[in-house]
Amino acid sequence: MSLDSVAVAARTVFGDRIDQAEAYVELLRVHGVERGLIGPREVDRLWERHVLNSAVIGERVPKGARVVDVGSGAGLPGVPLAIARPDLDIVLLEPMARRVEWLAEVADKLDLPITIVRGRAEERQVRADLGGADVVTARAVAPLAKLAGWCLPLARPEGILLALKGASAAEEIERDRDAVRRSGGGTPELFEVGTGVLEVPSLVVVIPRLPAPARRKGKK
Repeated sequence: MSLDSVAVAARTVFGDRIDQAEAYVELLRVHGVERGLIGPREVDRLWERHVLNSAVIGERVPKGARVVDVGSGAGLPGVPLAIARPDLDIVLLEPMARRVEWLAEVADKLDLPITIVRGRAEERQVRADLGGADVVTARAVAPLAKLAGWCLPLARPEGILLALKGASAAEEIERDRDAVRRSGGGTPELFEVGTGVLEVPSLVVVIPRLPAPARRKGKK
């Protein structure tokens, strides 16, 4: 994307919170590589490849939803989503201490009302503390089969998992469809988000968590 098109897209996505988005990008630009959050080649494409790419998943998130972002890392997609959608109640879940420290710094510097938890989605205590989310998000964490097993237990029945994926998303859906079902998920669907805003829309796989009776039926 050209600088002009990035600027237009950023203002469209973030509106009057563009200053927070710009501050986040600057934090990533200055500290991201040295702190092992992004690769050196990503510095020049933070907006289109990471920040805008993440924020537009808000198109699939209901108003006022409680969201758990699994494996937040540098804060993607949770931080851009929190900036673009202040109506959401967002928890960033990250297992690595140094990244938890980074996320806490970002939340403080940007004055974002987000909760940061150190842990893994598959841990019993994490599921007890954070379960029942309306939406669980993940970006570049794992293949769908593993992701569904880790993340769907954090969603309430009929809640959803939103997995940001790349060009092979459709193939991954076909390959992992049965594994997703065994983890309590419904039929995965692939959507483009950011159409008309980004030159290359983001791809997100949406997986509903089935209610318990439907899960039992699916195992017969």
